[in-house]
Amino acid sequence: MLATRIVTALVLVTGVLAALFLLPSWAWGAVSLAGIMVAAGEWANLAGYGRPAWALFVGGTLLIGVNLLFSPLADFDAGWPDGVVLAVCGPATLFWMLVAPAWLRGQWKPSSPLLVAVVGWLLLVAAWVAVVELQARSPWLALAAMAIVWVADVAAYFTGRAFGRRKLAPSISPGKTWEGVYGALAAVVVYAVALMPLASRAGYAHEISPLAAAAWLLLALVLAALSVIGDLFESLQKRHAGVKDSGTLLPGHGGVLDRIDALLAALPLAALAALAFLR
Repeated sequence: MLATRIVTALVLVTGVLAALFLLPSWAWGAVSLAGIMVAAGEWANLAGYGRPAWALFVGGTLLIGVNLLFSPLADFDAGWPDGVVLAVCGPATLFWMLVAPAWLRGQWKPSSPLLVAVVGWLLLVAAWVAVVELQARSPWLALAAMAIVWVADVAAYFTGRAFGRRKLAPSISPGKTWEGVYGALAAVVVYAVALMPLASRAGYAHEISPLAAAAWLLLALVLAALSVIGDLFESLQKRHAGVKDSGTLLPGHGGVLDRIDALLAALPLAALAALAFLR
């Protein structure tokens, strides 16, 4: 199992990095939309949709993505106008910061298929818009944003295994601990400090004052915290559906949604921060 996980991870990371750095922004948008389509199918499965509803949800995801990428109204040209990014990523960020924590506390299971579809479209499309927008600015910027989530995830895993005692959300994801969260936040701080000398290359045009440095560290910590919420949120959907993984596409890793759950929560805010602070 471990060997399978490692091989799958290497293939996946190699493919994502190649597409991220070698493809023009519209092609990266198309390729990443294909991944979001797979995740949309998994979301529909977790929601328990029958075949017609499943097709409508996945088809709706495709229709939204194609229109955002190719419609003249969306005006995509190596990135979207600021208004499009704000309109898509803003509501998703508010969901993750305000609604998702309450959703997790109450362990809600919506009875409305339409509500589940709207939430799914909001979260999946916003994360896609965010990663396409970040790549259009710079592949390195997109990688740096995604790496915050990956650093947090790896640090939480190893810290939790070594020191984990207090359960974070035992009824949702029994393996996660508060010690793992603290380890994730500490690792992200180290990572964020290491990135500071590269701020100008990322498009930050001002001096890195103590206030700016503190704001950057706070942003990185918030992104890491959101990644934990995203992970728990998908775990709750799987628990409601009575499954261990969202899918079987990735041997040893489950489904695509299992691999991007934390990114769904963190990337929209990262895109908004790039919009606000970078050239």
